Amino acid sequence: MGRHRLPDDRVLDLEVLPAAAPLLRTSVLGRPLRRRDLAAAVGRALHAAGAPARAAVGLVLADDATLAGLNAAHMGHEGATDVLSFPLLPPEAYPPHPGMAAGPAVAGPPPFALPPRVRPQVGEIVVSVERAVAQARDGRGGWSGGTAWDPADELLLLATHGALHLCGWDHADPVEGAAMRALEAELLAAAGGAAGATGRAGPGGAGRGRDGWSDGTFDPLTAPGGAV
Repeated sequence: MGRHRLPDDRVLDLEVLPAAAPLLRTSVLGRPLRRRDLAAAVGRALHAAGAPARAAVGLVLADDATLAGLNAAHMGHEGATDVLSFPLLPPEAYPPHPGMAAGPAVAGPPPFALPPRVRPQVGEIVVSVERAVAQARDGRGGWSGGTAWDPADELLLLATHGALHLCGWDHADPVEGAAMRALEAELLAAAGGAAGATGRAGPGGAGRGRDGWSDGTFDPLTAPGGAV
């Protein structure tokens, strides 16, 4: 597991399960993907959604079997999915956003006072690398599920999507879904790896040097762009 620093003194703890590691090679992803690229994607999403400063978030890169188990246990759905988010803060902990359900104003208990130097926990994102690769290659990627692009871009999208879910965003409501899609496109464009979720390669899509997953290794302590 590697820890990465994000804006506003937030941190991301990134874990790669053994079954997912072979799928993170450049030969599979289509272009190099660095750990700090995924960390930055999550960091941008948390910042845009107004996550608490100094918060901690987890990102687990897994396989279909892991997601299928979580999907059944926590969502009551059969089969694997591409990303699941497990928020630890209520939606009301974040600023309002377009389409956000406006519930009645209910006074809840005061925030729990954390001990000094203890970070608030936003939650955890679990992504199936196996499903991300298949969706991107088969033209089932992107926000609409109809995009063919590099699996690396699909992973960036899923990490971004999962982070926004942690922060109270959803896409069941059409207005909120459209706003969520627009925000994801803006965040992905800022990443430089793809122009939104359309599958068109952006300026950072090629020519990156080898490091981290680019050569099939994962060493958060020593690889360039690793943990801080």
